[in-house]
Amino acid sequence: MKLVISDPKTGKAFQREIGEEASMFYGLKIGDEVDLSPIGLTGYKAKITGGTDRDGFPMRPDVHGTGRKKVLLSGGPGVRRLKKGERVRKTVRGNTVAEDIEQLNLVITTHGEKPLEELIGGGEAQTG
Repeated sequence: MKLVISDPKTGKAFQREIGEEASMFYGLKIGDEVDLSPIGLTGYKAKITGGTDRDGFPMRPDVHGTGRKKVLLSGGPGVRRLKKGERVRKTVRGNTVAEDIEQLNLVITTHGEKPLEELIGGGEAQTG
């Protein structure tokens, strides 16, 4: 699983690949806060903001469960800009993290003592 960890203090996002530690996220939902100490980020806590599965289907906070569902959407994750009043049926993933999730997006809520750049070790930092 790939983690994309955004730091609102610096405006940077870091990518981190994890293996067996991914099981600590299973069963959590979008909006849940998780302690990042088990993956080496001591003192850091983050909020789950979304993610995608192995085929690129986005997670949505308003779709419950772990599976894919076809839902009628008028905006939000998984929907490009539409005309006013237009709705479209799209396949999206539920809001619960499971084994199928390939990328998980996190936002730092509590910072640790060391800067995130030091702990991730020169990981890919993106600004923007």
